[in-house]
Amino acid sequence: MGQENSLAIALGTHVEAELIDASGASEPLTFDLVLDEQADFAHGFLGVGTPLAQAILGKVAGEPITYRLGDVVSVRIVKVTAAVRVQAEDVAAKRQAVIQQAVAESERISDMVFALAVGSKWGDYDPGSAPE
Repeated sequence: MGQENSLAIALGTHVEAELIDASGASEPLTFDLVLDEQADFAHGFLGVGTPLAQAILGKVAGEPITYRLGDVVSVRIVKVTAAVRVQAEDVAAKRQAVIQQAVAESERISDMVFALAVGSKWGDYDPGSAPE
């Protein structure tokens, strides 16, 4: 066996795997295992705290792994190598910015709903004049 086949899955590894469903069909999956704060699965970075990562940690290529999620019944590890990519962006900061934007929008909508309720009870109010 080569070095890539004996390397155990851990933080900082690149994993090529197949998700296998109950009918035996498989779906290829490739990702780098990273800290949860840097996870961005759409770009191939799986957080170490996810159920899939927890199921495969410490395993090597070829080792059978039971993993049940939806119609998936197992995972087959095809190849494990040292990760060479680095998460380029600060995903945690990006998530926080999205959360702050959502909270601000929610507060703006609440202000508009309140203003409309007040306007219908006590007179006209232009919700377009609410601060953004």
